[in-house]
Amino acid sequence: MPMPSEVFVLPSVRSPFTKMDRELGALDALQVSVPVVQQAVVGRGGLGPGAEAGVDIVVWGAVIPTLALSNWGREVWLDAGLDPHVAAVTVIQQCGTSLAGATYAAGQVLSGSVHLALCGGVDSMSSAQIGLSLDLSRTIRRTAAAKGARGILAQLRQVRRKGLRLAIPAVKERTTGLSMGQHAEVTARQWGIGRESQDELAAASHRNALRARADGFYRPLLVTPGTFPVDADALPRSDSTMERLTRLKPAFDRESGTLTAGNSSPLTDGAASVWVADAEGLRRLPDDAPRVRLLDWEQAGVDIDAEGLLMAPALAIPRLLSRHGLGYADIQLWEIHEAFAAQVLSTIAALEEREWVRDMAGVEAELGRFPRERVNPNGGSIALGHPFGATGARILSQAAAELAAMPQGSQAVVSICAAGGLGHVALLEAV
Repeated sequence: MPMPSEVFVLPSVRSPFTKMDRELGALDALQVSVPVVQQAVVGRGGLGPGAEAGVDIVVWGAVIPTLALSNWGREVWLDAGLDPHVAAVTVIQQCGTSLAGATYAAGQVLSGSVHLALCGGVDSMSSAQIGLSLDLSRTIRRTAAAKGARGILAQLRQVRRKGLRLAIPAVKERTTGLSMGQHAEVTARQWGIGRESQDELAAASHRNALRARADGFYRPLLVTPGTFPVDADALPRSDSTMERLTRLKPAFDRESGTLTAGNSSPLTDGAASVWVADAEGLRRLPDDAPRVRLLDWEQAGVDIDAEGLLMAPALAIPRLLSRHGLGYADIQLWEIHEAFAAQVLSTIAALEEREWVRDMAGVEAELGRFPRERVNPNGGSIALGHPFGATGARILSQAAAELAAMPQGSQAVVSICAAGGLGHVALLEAV
């Protein structure tokens, strides 16, 4: 058979997103994922009961580790009670996890080996496990294997005070010891991003999310009511106004910082899914399912100390657009992950600085003014939340749903920054 020349993205369902230790706090990541996968496949808009064998592969991911399982894709699929003959794989790329899963699946589709893939991810910050130090873990393992009281005591005597420390998950860089917020503060100072502009972006994120909810935009993107303890995203707030946001104190640099809890994405629980297919895969889904073409994608990495932890999209976007002869104004929809308002604004500032784009991204073309008014028209991660492994699928589904309603040929860019100095972006087109 000839290899497919096109790959498509179709929106799928997700859970509501809630703050850590709130409405979804009693559920672990597996329990949040399973209803999403079940409804994506056999619920409304899916394949229908008994037809899950039409899925060729499931690609799932989570950023927060657990000792209970490793291959998220397989375990979620089996707990969902779906056809065990479907292959599964786990992809992890920090905040870009489920976008990376979707582009991995797209590569499989373009190879001709896969026609239909369900992709997505999850994170339950409420269920983050606290681990033992490596030394203490080794001691406990050896103690359990020791023979007799003397052997057990011999192992326990090797425990040192420093080995009693707990390994508590934290949103910080292993190589620098700084949190993401601290890194974003550094970047904001480098690019001259002030507090007022950050608060304005945050307020717009909430306004847009609330308007989209009122207009019914999110209704087909959420699992059916009653599936979870809450039926809608719990984070968008009508009182996140400029007046309210300006009163918040800095969260990461208490003395002179500009990042607050209000202009940063919150720690969040949630799961999300998205479909990736070729023409054959489309025939297995409902005829009226919105779909867009995935034209291309690009990944980049940066020197964290020199360029800033979350600035890799500013390299990936110019490279992706220049490859297709496009400028910023040619893109009708921009879906940019809002890890922090400062990060979004710093990225845009870099994109508009031609010398930076030329020297850092290696792109000579003039890409023009960035259309800020086209960014996240239905809200972003500041308002909706950011369950690390789920954000990519949430943004892809959201972009696909919005773009599918635009004129044929309209294009969108999805952009996600990720820990470790990584960025992952994709180019979509309405068909």
